Amino acid sequence: MSQNKIIIKGAREHNLKGIDLEILRNELVVITGLSGSGKSSLAFDTIYAEGQRRYVESLSSYARQFLEQMSKPKVDYIEGLSPAISIEQRKASSNPRSTVATRTEIYDYLRLIFAHIGEPHCYNCGRKIQSQTIENMSNQIMQFRKDSLIQIMSPLVRGRKGEYRDLLEEIKREGYLRVRIDGRIRLLEEEVFLDKNKKHTIEIVVDRLEVKKGIETRLTDSLETASNRSDGLVLVTQKLAEKEKEHIFSRHFACSHCGISYQEISPRMFSFNSPYGACPVCNGLGTQQSIDPDLVVPDRARSLNEGAVVPWNVGVGFHRWARTAAGYYSRRLASVAEHYDFSLDEPFESLSEKAQRIILYGSDSEKIKFTEQRGGEFYEYWTTFEGVIPNLERRYKDSDSNYVQEEISKYIRETPCPGCSGARLRKESLAVTLKGMSIYEIVKLSIKENNTFFSNLKLSSRQQLIAGEILKEIKKRLGFMVSVGLDYLTLDRRVGTLSGGEAERIRLATQIGSGLVGVIYILDEPTIGLHQRDNKRLLDTLKGLRDMGNTIIVVEHDRSTIEAADHIIDLGPGAGEHGGEVVVSGSLQDVIDCEASLTGKYLKNELKISIPTIRRQPRDNQYLEIIGAEEHNLKKINVKFPLGTFICITGVSGSGKSTLVEETLYRALARHFYKSRMKPGKYEKMEGIHFIDKVIVIDQSPIGRTPRSNPATYTGLFTPIRQLFSQIEEARMRGYQLGRFSFNVKRGRCQRCRGEGMIKIEMQFLPDVYVPCDVCKGKRYSKETLQIKYKGKNIADVLDLTVEEALKFFRNIPQVRRKLETLNDVGLGYVHLGQPATTLSGGEAQRVKLSRELSKLGTGKTLYILDEPTTGLHFADIDKLLSVLNRLVDKENTILVIEHNPDVIKVADYIIDLGPEGGEEGGELVACGPPEEIVRNKRSYTGEILKKF
Repeated sequence: MSQNKIIIKGAREHNLKGIDLEILRNELVVITGLSGSGKSSLAFDTIYAEGQRRYVESLSSYARQFLEQMSKPKVDYIEGLSPAISIEQRKASSNPRSTVATRTEIYDYLRLIFAHIGEPHCYNCGRKIQSQTIENMSNQIMQFRKDSLIQIMSPLVRGRKGEYRDLLEEIKREGYLRVRIDGRIRLLEEEVFLDKNKKHTIEIVVDRLEVKKGIETRLTDSLETASNRSDGLVLVTQKLAEKEKEHIFSRHFACSHCGISYQEISPRMFSFNSPYGACPVCNGLGTQQSIDPDLVVPDRARSLNEGAVVPWNVGVGFHRWARTAAGYYSRRLASVAEHYDFSLDEPFESLSEKAQRIILYGSDSEKIKFTEQRGGEFYEYWTTFEGVIPNLERRYKDSDSNYVQEEISKYIRETPCPGCSGARLRKESLAVTLKGMSIYEIVKLSIKENNTFFSNLKLSSRQQLIAGEILKEIKKRLGFMVSVGLDYLTLDRRVGTLSGGEAERIRLATQIGSGLVGVIYILDEPTIGLHQRDNKRLLDTLKGLRDMGNTIIVVEHDRSTIEAADHIIDLGPGAGEHGGEVVVSGSLQDVIDCEASLTGKYLKNELKISIPTIRRQPRDNQYLEIIGAEEHNLKKINVKFPLGTFICITGVSGSGKSTLVEETLYRALARHFYKSRMKPGKYEKMEGIHFIDKVIVIDQSPIGRTPRSNPATYTGLFTPIRQLFSQIEEARMRGYQLGRFSFNVKRGRCQRCRGEGMIKIEMQFLPDVYVPCDVCKGKRYSKETLQIKYKGKNIADVLDLTVEEALKFFRNIPQVRRKLETLNDVGLGYVHLGQPATTLSGGEAQRVKLSRELSKLGTGKTLYILDEPTTGLHFADIDKLLSVLNRLVDKENTILVIEHNPDVIKVADYIIDLGPEGGEEGGELVACGPPEEIVRNKRSYTGEILKKF
């Protein structure tokens, strides 16, 4: 067996054409090539799948049933494999309890450090609390200034009303001579009268001493007596030159001033997944679901008669009484308006604050006269007005109807928990601090700020002994996060809100922290979402992982990553059926020297994406402008978007690009055009909105969640194809309609597999096996349906065609051909019409969506928003994509892309560069204008990168 290389022979997974390869171990290997050329098939479906399968097979059958198992890939022979770890670019967990801190295990170490060296305080008064033995107390007192006079007291009553005659008599009988009452020493032989209506504090003076050597025994006895008399609490006064200083000691873990007892500090006290640490109001989620007034009244310029209160206007309830309910609520609002003397025709925003509050939250205890009609008769009654929001909350809670709950849920939004203000933990846990900061205040900081905080953290020798190793682990993990370009993220950021690239780099940082050696790491485009400025840090990290004794295999198109690789595997020469071959495998120079390599031609600039000679100007000098954007880290910026141009939003990771475009601009436009209930980020106003008529986001989310969805169904291509088959003479004779040719309809699909084409066989401790249906042989349709043929092909044969093949097949059917041409234009000629949506990459899904938009007849006033459309694309694919996007702009539409790829940025008509850094140091408008202006801006990192292009 080879010890220093991975040998692959006859790899045939998907479109791979029996390729043979040798990959040296402990190297940084880049697999590149056109989209669809077989890169993922080689890296993930062959190398990773076989490495993982062999590892799992080495375990017992009992253990195997609990692990995901992969099928044996189609390959003749693989030698030299070690356990493989796949770090793919996919959306992270949506579990609201999963945060950056928990995912990277930093939070586990934070819990340990707070439990062992955190300083507990009383959540009520803020005083430091700690439990002490009598010996501890004695040792501390002996550290007082020599010859100072002290009094040892036992607190019995603290701020309570009463005369306390019996208590004072009892103290006197016990032989004590003095007490301190309300701060004044009194002799018990005197008559003491206390006002029973006032609060009093009473402490027994147990002993009076001078601090000097030889008093230790007496001091210990007096402390013991005092603590026994007052349930572990001791008050010691120390007489200084001008004043008296008080010291409070407690044998219990409790606040000596407030009397509040606390549980002993332990790591579980800081876990929001444990009942010992989680906030009892939100159970550790940090948020709660509540009715949002902005969703209830989305347009405050409307009056009540114009339907300002949306849920009461449309009638939330069963279909059969929705209109009746709307009428009932409008009568109730009319009664409220009459009682409080306001008009139903006045805009909601013009109503007094009191009127708005009563409409939304009710009249409290004040009763209002309502009039109702029953059986043709009117009657009056007085009662309180419930209010819109309490009404919706009650009905959501009490209703058994899914319809009612689903309707009301449209007005519910996540808000910070009122109990913990989003901190997730109990107030006792939040009162424990490390250098003055609670654990919540620490996780709210960015990774960069945390790195600085822990690097500068000074500990005592005792604390260093306890927490030194813990601190080392925290700093190590923070350092890894910084090295992969994630220093702008806060530790409390939910993992579900991260982009695919961010989630991948977090998994990468976690793997680096594990310190494994001899592993094959397989990564999918780790540079996605990363500004070119930060690429070097990421590459240094990958090389560090390699130098530890690991093999790094990266599927990548980024030029700097390809150039930094030890070994490059270029697949091609084309995509789909035209790919799956090794064009060249070797060093960077080997790739550049290979005439057959498309990648090599781009690397040596024989081919390149050309820069336009003329930059477009805004259509009729029209701009869409957002003023005062200040969501998250945006610094109240004003941004102009020139319409009818190709606009690129740039900036380092975390600079505020997605916040500006997706959370603020898009949501505001979606609310305007489509009455969306998504709440836009904070901004003052938006101008020029009348210059566009719709906004469309083309993202990389799947085009469908089941294998039944495919490019043909999503683009609307399948409908005219089914119409064509239904018009064939044989089909008409049999009475077959359009639905007969759908695999989702009983009449035409195979009943054995229900149109799936595959049968799942569960194998318990072996991986599940999917076999072609034994009735339809994987064709999905019934035998009768498959007998209908067009030009010698049945409906299943057509779905198996690639886009390129279908273009030739349907060249005389304009309705079908137009949609196929747009799919081909966006570089998807290799994709099969019936390819399950679940097998498409994010980049392929985005281009399917783009092709659907291209095939529509537009008005020329559409704003298209794309987030990193070059993900998964080769240089040649990017060139093709840009020509498609420019076609949309040539029709006077506006393209707005968030992008880091210099090949896209350099061809934009207008660049909006945010920064200068990520997180709190970002959110500013650094530069805007054509690329030529950005290059001249010394503050712009993007400008620096563009100079090279």
